[in-house]
Amino acid sequence: MIEPTLNYVRCAGASSTAPDHHRMAYWQWNGTDDPGHSHVIVCVHGLSRQGRDFDVLARALGAHARVVCPDVVGRGQSDWLRDPAGYQIPLYAADILALLAQLHAEAPIHMLDWVGTSMGGLIGMVVAGQPGLPLPAPVRRLLLNDVGPVIQWEALARIGQYLGQPVRFASLQQAADALALISAGFGPHTPAQWLELTRHMVRPLPEGGFALHYDPAIAVPFRAVTREASAEGEAQLWRLYDAITAKTLLVRGRQSDLLSEATARAMGQRGPRARLVELPGIGHAPTFVADDQVALAASFLLQEDA
Repeated sequence: MIEPTLNYVRCAGASSTAPDHHRMAYWQWNGTDDPGHSHVIVCVHGLSRQGRDFDVLARALGAHARVVCPDVVGRGQSDWLRDPAGYQIPLYAADILALLAQLHAEAPIHMLDWVGTSMGGLIGMVVAGQPGLPLPAPVRRLLLNDVGPVIQWEALARIGQYLGQPVRFASLQQAADALALISAGFGPHTPAQWLELTRHMVRPLPEGGFALHYDPAIAVPFRAVTREASAEGEAQLWRLYDAITAKTLLVRGRQSDLLSEATARAMGQRGPRARLVELPGIGHAPTFVADDQVALAASFLLQEDA
């Protein structure tokens, strides 16, 4: 069975006057005979998640490409920032550029694809929607998982209710049960699947028990966003989306409260004209653990261009 290796890239801080250098962790999957495979697929997780969310998908894709799943700064095995104001999309995108530069230096990247869940999709739009960025190769295929330029305010309010809360768990099973309730939008999963999705979502405490894996301060800039600021950001996100040239697949949970049906339909009519696939019985956001979801992503990402 393919297993990932844990690696790090050194990244610059958000401020040029007071640098806050940090390390971003990333998990690399490669089950091919070529450890420096020139086809790289970057999988970026959601706001409060981490790179091991993609284990099932990465294991399937890793037999055909070099799959890289970062822990965005402040999450998983990555450093926590001294200044929580840095926990925003521009810094995350800059960190990804540093990661791609390091990967390209280790082994040239000739084909670059992207899978982005929620926040990871927003980062993907920033990376793919700015042609002047120093990428080793243009983003060829972009899978946006339940996210678009317009994010429903009600979903942001829902996420804000639990993000950064100082919760503690007596056991991994207790954490899995709690996260299954919070993440009901992920759709049906077996108890074993919930346990695996939770295993890397917590960190052991010296005094016993578990806490969530991320820096609670990631909630600081998130909670500072107002409804007005969110609406103003939509125009910029649409500009980025409209500039994307990558072939784009938009996957939406049919019961999603974050990506509306109207926004998803609009994304199919402008910019890269994303192909929309809606998954019944799922909200925000599909996990790509189920066989049909893995097959959907693999058929899109591993397809040769005409």
